[in-house]
Order: sequence, then structure tokens, then C-alpha cells
Amino acid sequence: MSLPISQQAKYWGLSTAVFLLLLWLLGDILLPFFVGAAVAYFLDPVADRLELAGFSRAMATLTITLVAVLVFVVAALVIIPTMVEQAVNLFKTAPQIFQRLQDILTERFPELVNEGSPVRKTLASVGATIQEKGGTLLESALTSAASLVGILMFLVIVPVVSFYLLLDWDNMIAKIDDLLPRDHAPVVRRIFNDIDRTLAGFVRGQGTVCLVLGTYYAISLMIVGLNFGLVVGFFAGLISFIPYVGAIFGGVLAIGLALFQFWGDWWMIVAVLVVFQIGQIIEGNVLTPLLVGSSVGLHPVWLILALSVFGSLFGFIGMLVAVPLAAALGVLIRYLASQYKDSRLYKGLSGRDAP
Repeated sequence: MSLPISQQAKYWGLSTAVFLLLLWLLGDILLPFFVGAAVAYFLDPVADRLELAGFSRAMATLTITLVAVLVFVVAALVIIPTMVEQAVNLFKTAPQIFQRLQDILTERFPELVNEGSPVRKTLASVGATIQEKGGTLLESALTSAASLVGILMFLVIVPVVSFYLLLDWDNMIAKIDDLLPRDHAPVVRRIFNDIDRTLAGFVRGQGTVCLVLGTYYAISLMIVGLNFGLVVGFFAGLISFIPYVGAIFGGVLAIGLALFQFWGDWWMIVAVLVVFQIGQIIEGNVLTPLLVGSSVGLHPVWLILALSVFGSLFGFIGMLVAVPLAAALGVLIRYLASQYKDSRLYKGLSGRDAP
């Protein structure tokens, strides 16, 4: 005989409260383990494919680790320093960009930006603020991130945790399955399969889309010759998980920089616009249908809300677990909604079986 529903709810509610309390108290300590688990989850399908190709699990894990280390070394030596340098220079150049915009507006619409006008004051204020605060903000963000996670954690603990979790992923899942309450094991498996499908579609699929788009935008803008093209392209790809926002925000920023850099050379400005148009075509017709699928079940507004709430409550570690928790909550809400629609509370007396 299974436990009453009220008693089960008490146990699961207490377990959830303990988990959130540990997340709040031990967030900094748990961070590298969450990162390692996320990396292992992301790479598990790759290991499974290598196993199907004839690799043992240990050899598949070792191969993935060596490739990941190689990519990390190349990024640390080549890409990341250039990106940081371009971001700092972008902040420093901001006043000149806004001054150029002000000159253009003065030439085309003199009545809008005459001496003392709100538009003129706003442009000057924004440019000065970005120059004054932007570099400091970027530097402090990098410093705080380094102090939060620790260089040692990222360089040693995260790869080690990822390696061992990826190596034992299937065994770990089997042991967790063995611990499920027997009365509810089928329902729990179904719910977690839905969660995994949602996460696989969003985290793996959309993450790959963002990576591909960021690489495409960055390389294309650098080929066009746009200053700060690497950081603008990478940022546009990074926020592409929100439909259209990455292309619109990145496109506006890139075209604004192109107007500042290529004013009068309209073909170069059109080239920047074409880069983002091609990116949207590739994303909508190739990447998203192939990697994400038609139904992920994780609405962008729900995702932003989860990132905001968990980030404010638990800091960086909260933002890290926001996506899987949002996916889990979304699946649970849909399950509870289906249960509600099958209940007498929803159907009322009209839902009684006919005599």
C-alpha cells in the first residue's frame, strides 16, 4: 500500500526545500560540479554516437576530452584575448561613435540636435557614461567571475568532474532509476523523459545553434572588415536563444558601427546587413529545424523569467541551474494541467460516467 498523497507531498516538499537551501548556502562550492554535470550532459550524445561507431565508453570519453582540451587551449590563446581587447576598445570608442551619430543628425536634422536640445545632451551623456563606466564594468565583471568560480576550479575541477560523470553517465542514470519509488517509477520516468527531451532540444540544440551563429557572425564581420566584429558577432550569436533578438540587437549594433566606420561606402554597410540576413536564413531554414526541432516546450519569456528569478535568488549558480529547473517546472506544470483536466474538479458533474 502506497503512502497517502498528503504524506508524499510533505516528503517531496521537504526534499525540495533542502535542495534550495543547499543551493543557497553552498552555491560557490557546488558551482564547478554543476558546470561539470552540464558539460557531461551536453556531451553524452556524442559519447553514445562514438560507442555506436565501435569505441568503448572509456575511449569515447578520452577522445572527447582531448578534443575539448585542444579547443580550450586555442580559445584561451587566440580568441578570448582578442575578444576582451575588442570589448574594451569598443567601450573606449563609444564617445566617438556617439559624436559621429550626433554629427550625422546635425547635418541631416539640425533642428533635432541644436545646442541644448535633449537629443544632443542624451547622446553626449550616453557616450561619456559608456566610456567611464563600461570599461570598469567589464573589468569588474571579469574579476568577480574569476574570484567567484576560481581559476583553479575551471582549469582543474570542472574538467575532472566532467570526465568522470561522462564516463559513468549511463551507470549513474541506472542507479538513480533504481532508487525511484516503485509505485511512481513509470510516471517519474515519463516526466523525466519529457524534461530530457526539452533540455536536449533547448540546451543541446539551441546551444549548438548559438555557437554556430556566433562563429558565423564573428568570422563574417571580421572578413567584411568591421571593427569589433569578433565581439559583436559572438554576442549576437550568444543571445540568439531568444528568437530574433540576437539578429536584431546584433544587427543594429553592427550596422551602427558600420555607419561610423564606412560612412559613404554604402556597399560595405550593405555587406554587414547581408551577413545578418544570411544568418537568419540559415538559422530559420537549416539550424533550428535540424538541431532544435519544431517543439521545444520552453518559451523564451519563461526562460527569461527563470534566469531573472534564480539569478536574483542564488546569484551565478542560480542562473546556471535556471534552464534545467525551468524545463523541469514547465514539464511538471503541463503534467499537472493534464491531471487537472482529467479530474472531477475540471469536468464537474458533466464528466460522470453515464449510468
